[in-house]
Amino acid sequence: MDDHANAHLSRHPHSTSTHLADSLDELAAQITPADSPNLALYREMLATVARMAQADRNRWDAKIMLQTLREMERAFSVLDRFRHRRKVTVFGSARTQPGHPVYALARDLGATLARYDLMAITGAGGGIMAAVHEGAGLDHSLGFNITLPFEQSANATMQGSDNLLSFHFFFLRKLFFVKEADALVLCPGGFGTLDEALEVITLIQTGKSPLVPVILLDEPDGTFWQGLLDYIQQNLDSNGYILASDMNLLHLVHGAEEAAEEIARFYANFHSSRWMKDRFVIRMRHALTNEALSELNQRFSDLCKTGDIQQLSSSEEPEAAELSDLPRLVFAFTGRSAGRLRELLDLINLPQHWQA
Repeated sequence: MDDHANAHLSRHPHSTSTHLADSLDELAAQITPADSPNLALYREMLATVARMAQADRNRWDAKIMLQTLREMERAFSVLDRFRHRRKVTVFGSARTQPGHPVYALARDLGATLARYDLMAITGAGGGIMAAVHEGAGLDHSLGFNITLPFEQSANATMQGSDNLLSFHFFFLRKLFFVKEADALVLCPGGFGTLDEALEVITLIQTGKSPLVPVILLDEPDGTFWQGLLDYIQQNLDSNGYILASDMNLLHLVHGAEEAAEEIARFYANFHSSRWMKDRFVIRMRHALTNEALSELNQRFSDLCKTGDIQQLSSSEEPEAAELSDLPRLVFAFTGRSAGRLRELLDLINLPQHWQA
């Protein structure tokens, strides 16, 4: 998220009381731990609620704000238990029946992800969602259910579990599907699955979501996703509607083991990334050799607005203890061509480029 606040969003509450700003400062200080780096953020949240109360437009607006804040806070609280675990969000049809080959494939995917110590996130319903959780088991499963006006129950694995979250708003559930995902696997499905696939790619392509593996899983000799890839190649790529390198953001596989191996390769050396003001930071598990760094600068100079790609042994900014000593690459990323960035990550993940 951009650290530069929008002027409208950061405007101060107005009040006939000259003490309101001081009161917000005092309240934020009282409820926030003394050593928290987030004090200013919590103060702005309080100011946002104060502006909402002052405007007092209508009850529906206030209810939306309240429900959104409550759901987000609860989700953050529940998911904090799993913050150190890698997670894979899986999408697919809720209508897939247990006898279908893709159902068996999804169940195998869940079991394989668990074997790789990856948690499987689904919408906690039936079909593909139920199959993945059957295979993964409860300890390796998270369910993000949606509350509907009619009866809506979670699948047998997730029902009544502390690993199940229920959302009132679809947009919040979708936010957490992407926010919590270290990878995404898409199984065959209907309009909803295609919507998720294209939205996820759009978020990554535009830099609104971190780059993670997006895997299209089909049964052996299946053509479901190949047809979509052919369409994208023939109609989007060839007409210049996307960059040719954007095709690197999707990876088609035909087995659960192949899907898990693709995720493992992506994180072989790459750990995570972040923006640090105007510079992009790639955290790694292993420092790169001088030869590998030179190759990066030769092959990926187009990703730099200015300067070159530099390697640092630790962070120049305050970070969590488990992240501060990770080696990292730092450069003035253009913010464009996520597909080219994926090529860069593929290169740093090759063991021959790591320092001994």
